[in-house]
Amino acid sequence: MACPFAKHSSADNFQRHPSIAEAHNWNLDEDLSELSGDALTLTHLNAAIQLLTAPSNENVHEAYLSLVAKYSSRWPGLSEIKCERESLSVYPHYDYLADIQDKLGRTHEDAVSDILVCLGEELIHTGCVGIIERAFKCLGSDLQEFLGSLDGVYDVLKLQEEDISDTGFVCAGEGELIFTTERPVLSWLLLGCLKALSRLLFNQEPFVELQPLHGDTLQYRYLLRTDPLEKPVLRLPVAVDVRDSVSSDARDLKISNQFFCDAFPWHFIMDEQLNLVQMGQAFSRLFKSHVSAGVALVASMVFRLKRPRGLQLNFREIVRRTNTPFMISLRAPPGLPDFFAKGLEIKGQMVFCPESNTLLFVGSPFLDGLEGLTCNGLFISDIPLHDATREVILVGEQARAQDGLRRRMDKLKSSIEEANAAVIKERKKNVSLLQLIFPAEIAERLWLGAQIDAKTYPNVTMLFSDIVGFTSICSRATPFMVINMLENLYKHFDELCGFFDVYKVETIGDAYCVASGLHRASDYDAHKVAWMALRMIETCTLYNTHDGQHIKMRIGIHTGTVLAGVVGRKMPRYCLFGHNVTIANKFESGSEACKINISPTTRDWLVKQSDYCFELQTRDISCMPKEFTDSRGQTCFFLEGYKHPTLPDDRSLKEHIEEAMKQTLLDTNDTTITVDVAQ
Repeated sequence: MACPFAKHSSADNFQRHPSIAEAHNWNLDEDLSELSGDALTLTHLNAAIQLLTAPSNENVHEAYLSLVAKYSSRWPGLSEIKCERESLSVYPHYDYLADIQDKLGRTHEDAVSDILVCLGEELIHTGCVGIIERAFKCLGSDLQEFLGSLDGVYDVLKLQEEDISDTGFVCAGEGELIFTTERPVLSWLLLGCLKALSRLLFNQEPFVELQPLHGDTLQYRYLLRTDPLEKPVLRLPVAVDVRDSVSSDARDLKISNQFFCDAFPWHFIMDEQLNLVQMGQAFSRLFKSHVSAGVALVASMVFRLKRPRGLQLNFREIVRRTNTPFMISLRAPPGLPDFFAKGLEIKGQMVFCPESNTLLFVGSPFLDGLEGLTCNGLFISDIPLHDATREVILVGEQARAQDGLRRRMDKLKSSIEEANAAVIKERKKNVSLLQLIFPAEIAERLWLGAQIDAKTYPNVTMLFSDIVGFTSICSRATPFMVINMLENLYKHFDELCGFFDVYKVETIGDAYCVASGLHRASDYDAHKVAWMALRMIETCTLYNTHDGQHIKMRIGIHTGTVLAGVVGRKMPRYCLFGHNVTIANKFESGSEACKINISPTTRDWLVKQSDYCFELQTRDISCMPKEFTDSRGQTCFFLEGYKHPTLPDDRSLKEHIEEAMKQTLLDTNDTTITVDVAQ
């Protein structure tokens, strides 16, 4: 994807981050201890190598800014081919490096390679800082070790990321590196990177020669020769054994062949024709009995290469890849297709022995546990004590045992959680059942086993009702008809209790009793009971008796102080006691069919709020119950209806009451907030 280049802000202010290696008396061990909180991980190592093989647009952008600042006088026009930093994030698939190469090909055709090499150097100067520099440092103590580690480490990283591309490094010999890439521009960039890394990490001035391999445009050979930038610092002499120098003659080996084969049971030595001329004890036990005397074992008969990918069994090719981890898979000897160790994977290293012009392979079986050991006909004794594979096998078994225990614990935990969820579900059912019988607060305390003490509640508004002529109805209808009639009617009343938030005290026969002001007292308890009474009278017109007549109900409402408490242990009831309960019942007895008889105290609560317009009809004082001793000339009233002031008169009673309930809820919330703030 192309991106329009634009003039960038001046790069004069650009300043490279100082390298930690440039500090005076820099010491790697001290640096690692100081940065122990920022631990070096494989992710950082991967990011460091990606800087060489696939630098990000941001890395290239920073490097190019540094290049412009340093070389704008040498190559005029460099500053004209930069893009804005914001464009790099807008176009994630934009190939900034390829675009730079194209622009340079048109403006500096003769110097493209030189500029790209300098860009590679700046890529290291700007990107190889902090923990990325530490990651590069851990690859080797000198340049040759560094190149060899690039080979092996990048191969492992590609394997972990399941990268099947051909991109990679091959350390083919002393100071020789072969780089494979599908992007030729990276070959010049890597040339500059190697120069800068040699100076930065090893204080050496390198001479790097780039040679594209003949017949393969994807591979490039780098030949490196280095000279120290400074004379080595004099250090204290180290005691050495000067009796004998190390001999290069294989015959001067200080240990016998048998001892070497016992110490390294998983090794073999191949000559230039890939014949196995020596094998360790473990290899010998697997193959010796299957090979005829005098017949040489050829590598292709014993194993096949699994890693590095695509590498052929060729002596020279293997020598070039000795810095890469090897994985071999054993083959079955000729004529033995059921060879028990067939497919056994062995991971190790190929070492070139110039004294004898042979290849030494030293490795260990790639096993996951004891089962994998026995399935391949191996024993613990086949793994030498110095080999970490022993611990891997035993730790793998321990991990499996712990995993099994963890699975059992997880299963037990799941069963406990399921049982706990079932208990919580049943508890909710029980609480729900209690809340159908008792007020919510009382139900919760009963569930917790707390003692419920009787308590006095002032200004409780009670409603008593019964069906006119219920005895006559029962005498003319079957019990099932009566029960069905009451069930349909009282189910509707129960829904009204939920809507108006009043407590249903009980039902005895045709008597239906509710109360408001218990536990959640407010200035609108009498209003809610009055509205419910009006809806109850209206609801009765929707239901008929068995002979087709509308049900007629009479209702009495009274407000006063009552005593409430839980009575009984078996089938406990939440009952109301006191003189005012009897008075409320008397107001129901003194009512008439389809009428709502209210006491003077209830009427006083209804008219407190001028916004709530109840239609009241004054009754004669003789209609007052005799038990109402404190009447002082007061009388009772019939509640005829209700009209909300904000709605027109042609709206239904239900709509007027619903609008009033909305306003009541708002007023209640405002009052609660005011009280909380005041407290």
